[in-house]
Amino acid sequence: MVYENITKAVFLARPNRFIAEVELNGHKERVHVKNTGRCRELLIPGCEVWLTAPGTPGRKTTYDLVAVRKANGVLFNIDSQAPNHVVKEWLGEQRFDRVLPEYRYGDSRMDFYMERGQERFLLEVKGCTLEIDGVGYFPDAPTQRGVRHIRELMRARAEGFHAALAFVIQMDGVKEVRPNTETHPAFAEALAEAEKAGVKIWFLRCHVEPDSLRIVDAEQQP
Repeated sequence: MVYENITKAVFLARPNRFIAEVELNGHKERVHVKNTGRCRELLIPGCEVWLTAPGTPGRKTTYDLVAVRKANGVLFNIDSQAPNHVVKEWLGEQRFDRVLPEYRYGDSRMDFYMERGQERFLLEVKGCTLEIDGVGYFPDAPTQRGVRHIRELMRARAEGFHAALAFVIQMDGVKEVRPNTETHPAFAEALAEAEKAGVKIWFLRCHVEPDSLRIVDAEQQP
């Protein structure tokens, strides 16, 4: 995916999970943060951030904060909507006969339903923006919704679907994602149970530029 416009700024503070204050062209600007996760190891005062201006009428903020450069020089895309966009693009290259986003299954709306011949697939997508010593971790905050989605994938697998959980790694140089057991033990437990039940785990590795995010490699092919 490509952002239509991109602007460099300096991060100053994050008063709440939706808003950040940045220095842009010599003045302070309040911008929307497109990620409700903590991102504490990324959004550090003085760091380089990248903004996009969607131009939506009636907005209180002109810009969205979509990327940040960590102290080690690695650029992270932190747009929580980006993983589904890039996965949709990627699925279009995977020889499926049918791809449907936002598919209602059980008590949840799963990210993608796919068909290939008589085979049926359900896919849930999670974006990974937490990196520690070259390894990705998920989640960076407790997610009961994530646990519920894993349970739905297990149910789908038992009903004959191919079921998978895809981690979109929103940074370069990271090859795998591990459950963040310390932050959310229940997610780690559910993920382990899902793997035993036959749910596939995909690591979708990305290349990040200030104005783009694209999948360049996959641990498993659907």
